[in-house]
Amino acid sequence: MAAGNYSKMTEFILAGLTETPELQLPLFLFFLGVYVVTVVGNLSMITLIRLSSHLHTPIYYFLSSLSFIDLCYSTVITPKMLVRFVTENIISYPECMTQLYFSAFFIISECHMLAVMAYDRYVAICKPLLYNVTVSYQVCSWLVVEVYMMGLIGATAHTVCMLRVVFCKDKIVNHYFYDLFPLPELSCSSTYINEVVILCFGIFNFLAPTLTILGSYVSIIASVLRIRSTEGRSKAFSTCSSHILAVTIFYGSAAFVYLQPSNVSSMDQGKVSSVFYTILVPMLNPLIYSLRNKAVKVALNKIIEKRLSCINEDF
Repeated sequence: MAAGNYSKMTEFILAGLTETPELQLPLFLFFLGVYVVTVVGNLSMITLIRLSSHLHTPIYYFLSSLSFIDLCYSTVITPKMLVRFVTENIISYPECMTQLYFSAFFIISECHMLAVMAYDRYVAICKPLLYNVTVSYQVCSWLVVEVYMMGLIGATAHTVCMLRVVFCKDKIVNHYFYDLFPLPELSCSSTYINEVVILCFGIFNFLAPTLTILGSYVSIIASVLRIRSTEGRSKAFSTCSSHILAVTIFYGSAAFVYLQPSNVSSMDQGKVSSVFYTILVPMLNPLIYSLRNKAVKVALNKIIEKRLSCINEDF
């Protein structure tokens, strides 16, 4: 077909998570509840860290940034998904590219933020005497800026490549959000450059943080094993348990989605698997870091006691 005969798409329709009518309402209520918990949990974590002076340390500065990222990319993805459960979700081409850009930006940022948090734990456990110098406020700020720069570069590259693609086969996207893999299936033009960019940036944004995390924890384990007391070992491992759990859930589900062959059955499986890292992980992270973190629980109790005492004084 000649290039001039293409009828370019001006709007798309999200297929959603499932087309089974009986599941639409239960899933809508479930994911609405998940989204409410995600917003409340992450906003509460950000607010708690800002209000409590005991949490003004590098790890909680990074945790606050992680909560911001989780809040944002959940907000980019989940509302559109909820709309699809109750009505046909038609979205314009510019809106599609906008969601693609911001979802890629925040997901890539999350990958690198988890790596930064692993590095922070490495310095805290393996080089405690140098911690205040190595992870100073200025260093923390630069690390967070670099995280967002990685997200910015990756999202810009993917979106620019997608903008050059001509969509003309179908307007139905087999997903619940506009991701990098389902969109090229609707293309009538070559997607070779897109595939190369996805491969190169995918390897970097997955491999670099993964190696950083693995390297950090190998050093942490070697350092902890040199601690003679059982109590000391337990305390050292407990400071990392929340982060290890968050990393396992995020990278495990993301790897299952992006490191499998691209076909119809794997795409359907990928939709279900991607629910974990796009919707459930943003909800679980504040729960993991609050329920398994003694400092956060202590800070929360102090804030509550302070507010209750103020209320009692008013009466």
